[in-house]
Amino acid sequence: MKAVQIVNPHEMRVVDIDKPVLGVGEVMVKIEYVGFCGSDLNTFLGRNPMVNLPIIPGHEVGAVIEKIGEGVPEGFTKGMNVTLNPYTNCGKCASCRNGRVNACEHNETLGVQRNGVMCEYAVLPWQKIIPAEGISSRTCALIEPMSVGFHAVSRAQVIDNEFVMVVGCGMVGLGAVIRASQRGASVIAVDIDDEKLALAKRIGAAYTVNSMTENVHERIQSITGGFGVDVVVEAVGSPATYVMAIEEVSFTGRVTYIGYSKTEVSFQTKLFVQKELDIRGSRNALPADFRAVINYLKAGNCPVDELISNETGPDGAFDAMKQWASNPGKVFRILVKF
Repeated sequence: MKAVQIVNPHEMRVVDIDKPVLGVGEVMVKIEYVGFCGSDLNTFLGRNPMVNLPIIPGHEVGAVIEKIGEGVPEGFTKGMNVTLNPYTNCGKCASCRNGRVNACEHNETLGVQRNGVMCEYAVLPWQKIIPAEGISSRTCALIEPMSVGFHAVSRAQVIDNEFVMVVGCGMVGLGAVIRASQRGASVIAVDIDDEKLALAKRIGAAYTVNSMTENVHERIQSITGGFGVDVVVEAVGSPATYVMAIEEVSFTGRVTYIGYSKTEVSFQTKLFVQKELDIRGSRNALPADFRAVINYLKAGNCPVDELISNETGPDGAFDAMKQWASNPGKVFRILVKF
């Protein structure tokens, strides 16, 4: 069967690999759409320290059940539209013992620490198959990245009557915008691209700030009456946005980081203490986050077409990735159709 493989930095090819064999307790799915994640872009650029090349990318999936193995419980049927939970968990580390399996110390994400599913067929344990009936397989490929933003809002414990600043309006950041607005918060979306900010406004942001053309601090102070925001969700992972989060959050506020900086970040740590901040990390997503995204998408209010920048077949994946690498700030999701 066909698969897309990142061979070396800036080198990608289509390869032939064996079709997987179905085992007990497993489900075979026919892959229909796979999204390129930011982690895949970093792998392509040679900036992902967690990857050993060559690797098959892909963990943002829209698929259809092809076969069901012995020992799989009822509820799965051939032809059902599904997405995949691409994370593993050991069941023994501190995170797993605390029920936060998304942050397992020994997690291996599809397409990162192990081969992904940018290929024609995949076999996974039934526990990793997430039914998404009523949602097209194309839209299913958006569930996983959006769930990461949903999870960050849960980590931040966002409630109504709060100002929530979301920094970065890519797919993950937009997920945070949606979820925070669902919870009744007044969302302030921050990005450097006016088109992304306009989309953030349409899906729930009450305010937008272009950090390239506007003074972020002055706008935040004006919007919040001088208090600062109650919550910051950082979805970029740059030193500048890491510092911005600490500076713009209110006294006794909460900061949740999704992105992680590839270089060291210098903080005025006195603000941690003076403001008595809660600073939290957010990693991956939990099954409840996937379900929440599925419920949102079923409502039919998501501008799905605007979140998909490009669609291509396996043979066009290399050119699509090069295009993304040349202008990453303009791209939401590139889908590879099998």
